[in-house]
Amino acid sequence: MSATAELYQQQGYDFMAAAFEVHSEMGHGFLEEVYHESLELELNQRGIPYTSKPKLSLCYKGQLLKKQYEADLIVIGEIVVELKAVKALLPEHEAQLINYLRATRKRVGYLVNFGSFPKLEWKRFVL
Repeated sequence: MSATAELYQQQGYDFMAAAFEVHSEMGHGFLEEVYHESLELELNQRGIPYTSKPKLSLCYKGQLLKKQYEADLIVIGEIVVELKAVKALLPEHEAQLINYLRATRKRVGYLVNFGSFPKLEWKRFVL
C-alpha cells in the first residue's frame, strides 16, 4: 500500500468505528441531522477530536469568494466527512466531497450514508 493510501488510515478506522456504532444503535430512517448529532456524541465519547459544520472558504484566481461551503465534519483536523441519509450514494455526493477536499486542501475524506438498508454505506477518498 502506498504512503498516500495509508494517510490517516488508523484515524479513519477509528472514525468509521464510531459511525458503525451510531448505525448499530440508530439503524436507518432518520434525518441526516439526527445521525450528525449522534455521531458527534459518539466521537466525544471516544475522545476523537472534530469540528462540526466548519465553513470552507473558496477562492477564484486568488480572490476570496463570498460563497462558502459547509462540510459536516472535519475529524482530527485532517479528514473531511460528508454525511448523508439517502437511499443510495450518487455521483453528485462524491463530487460534493471531492469539492470539499479541494476547498480545504485536505487529502482524505469519508462519505458516509446512514440511509442505506440494511448496511451502512461509506466510501474513503484520498487525493
